[in-house]
Amino acid sequence: MHLIITRPRADSEALSARLKDRGHEVLIEPMLTIQNLPAAPLDLDGAAALLLTSANGVRALTEHTERRDLPVLAVGEATAAAARAAGFGDVAAAGGDVGALAALVRQSHKPEDGVLVHVAGSAMAGDLAGDLGADGYQLRRAVLYRAEATQRFSAPCRAALRSGEIDGVLFFSPRSAATFVKLLQRDELRDELMDKARGIALYGLSPAVVQAGAGAPWKRHVIAPNPRQDDLLALL
Repeated sequence: MHLIITRPRADSEALSARLKDRGHEVLIEPMLTIQNLPAAPLDLDGAAALLLTSANGVRALTEHTERRDLPVLAVGEATAAAARAAGFGDVAAAGGDVGALAALVRQSHKPEDGVLVHVAGSAMAGDLAGDLGADGYQLRRAVLYRAEATQRFSAPCRAALRSGEIDGVLFFSPRSAATFVKLLQRDELRDELMDKARGIALYGLSPAVVQAGAGAPWKRHVIAPNPRQDDLLALL
């Protein structure tokens, strides 16, 4: 299959290698560019655990502190693997979304254990603080990076779309899916690209991702049964 990966470049490159090993043709077209915020404050005083909702958060965190002693509760296995690779020893993975992460927190920690530090970007899906706060947990959000949306398709991406060679586009977040559709709608070749989308499948990590990308006339919507990368790849 000819596929477009829309994850930030660091994540896309590792995924691209896996897909190529399986015989797929891959074009990397990040919809978000990650900018770490080195001057952002990070307060770990009294922290009982770190909550990590993306590998981007892991990378940003390692630029802010050398501490690796705190337990890590990760949103999914990919984020957990990034934390282990960064040197954290006590790492647990949830089922792939913020609801599963909140459930993992309830299983492993009590509100009186201390503050939970959520390493996050400037924009995020879900209301982790509200969910856990209702049960008495105290969250301290540390915004250590921001994700800037791409403003236009690259020339290789536009050419691939126009050629009709693309079989599927992989989306891992609602914002990435929404950004891709917005670029389709704003492109100077809008009508042609929209028509080409009729032959392309949307592969989404969750129903929310697919809903965010629903503004294009995709050939079909393919949703991972669980919000995990391996579950999505198994559908290819």
